[in-house]
Amino acid sequence: MPHNDDYALTPSARLDLATLRHLLRDNTRITISAEARQRIEDCYSYLHKRIEDSDTPVYGINTGFGALCNTSISPADRSQLQVNLMMSHACGTGAEVPAEIVRLMLLLKAQSLSYGHSGVQLATVQRLLDCYNREILPVVYQQGSLGASGDLAPLAHLCLPLIGLGEVNYQGYRLAAADAFSLFSWTPLTLEAKEGLALLNGTQFMLAYGVHCLLRVQRLLDAADVLGALSLEAFDGRSEPFDERLHRIRPHAGQQLVAQRIRELLRGSELQQQPKKAVQDPYSFRCLPQVHGASRDALTYVQQVLETECNSVTDNPNLFPDDDLILSGGNFHGQPLALALDMLAIATAELGSISERRTYQLLSGQRGLPPFLVAEPGLNSGLMIPQYTAAGIVSENKQLCTPASVDSIVSSNGQEDHVSMGANAATKALRVVGNVEQILAIELLTAVQALAFRRPARTSEALEQVLTAFRAKVNFVSRDRVLYPDLQAAVAFVRAYEWV
Repeated sequence: MPHNDDYALTPSARLDLATLRHLLRDNTRITISAEARQRIEDCYSYLHKRIEDSDTPVYGINTGFGALCNTSISPADRSQLQVNLMMSHACGTGAEVPAEIVRLMLLLKAQSLSYGHSGVQLATVQRLLDCYNREILPVVYQQGSLGASGDLAPLAHLCLPLIGLGEVNYQGYRLAAADAFSLFSWTPLTLEAKEGLALLNGTQFMLAYGVHCLLRVQRLLDAADVLGALSLEAFDGRSEPFDERLHRIRPHAGQQLVAQRIRELLRGSELQQQPKKAVQDPYSFRCLPQVHGASRDALTYVQQVLETECNSVTDNPNLFPDDDLILSGGNFHGQPLALALDMLAIATAELGSISERRTYQLLSGQRGLPPFLVAEPGLNSGLMIPQYTAAGIVSENKQLCTPASVDSIVSSNGQEDHVSMGANAATKALRVVGNVEQILAIELLTAVQALAFRRPARTSEALEQVLTAFRAKVNFVSRDRVLYPDLQAAVAFVRAYEWV
């Protein structure tokens, strides 16, 4: 990260997940580097010289789109062709895309155009970044993309404001884009050859969802390990399953890392020094490294795919000025992302699945704990029903984890005969992430409640810090009370706490 207030899009520098996390967290202003400016301008000049000198059909520049690719477009109509494309493709429906994901879409679309293979004006890329920096966020809808030719409908809504159409959210108000832009004396852009196609072709809807989800899940991976250790302590579980020698002989990277983390989290625990009555623990405790570790390994693959896509050109056709070539291909196809997003959902859901089982065990009246973790069970239901809630959410996640990437449907009169459905994978993945945050919050509430029954013995210093921080937000449940505020406070804690 640069040591100033700006971050410049630079094609020769890799944009990775850690950088994106810092940019979003610090609200860094994004600019265009001199290198990117030169590439954009050189490609734009090449394209316009090429179409002035030749009548050779080039898809989407002097032809129609999709199944209309054999229809020739006259020079006088080429600008209107791009405007028509933008308007006709703005067919999104359903719920609005969350603001933080729309903002990511703006950044990622500008990044993809900055490589100089798209033929757009420099002003077009700059306007996308102006919207990003000012947080003027186009109204985009969740439904409408097949994931090839990229995210057409969502990206049409994202980019309509550039030509003075559509709506935006700005400072809490929903405005006509033209009215919002007039606040800054911005005039609508006049699209030139290929620009509408460059803006609409691409995977930035799927990609923005993926980046947003993975940044949240990376926190959940750490949270799940800590909560698993808390629950193990509350259940009077054993530490032997985390011995380094066990994991050395089955050396999956994620498994080894989680086992090491659990060992460190338990270090210095008084509870671990007490004699254990049970010979073995249930799988949800004993197999923590194997399950959490497998999710970590799967999400490492997801990160690799997302970071590759963040540094890719995904519109079509693509221009190669140095080679005097314009090539039409399929870089907009979302299959790499669709598979990764399905994997993200599955790997995240498993963190929730095993968490709910630990919650269930803690409530089951075993190992000296009272049923449902309340002093007077019967008169009080204690934490019985939060486990119901967790179980219902786990079951919902199982339904949401049916892969979208194995589906396809023919569109554009058979021209687009295999699509990725990556957009559906993306929106499902976000729901799974939110669900798992709540499941883990219920485990946190349960484990902290259970540990109170182990006093005066203490757990490790690392885990005691979590207990203290959580108790400042949610009190011990001594008798029945309305619990949904506690569940809300717990999920807010899971999302905000700095997990080690």
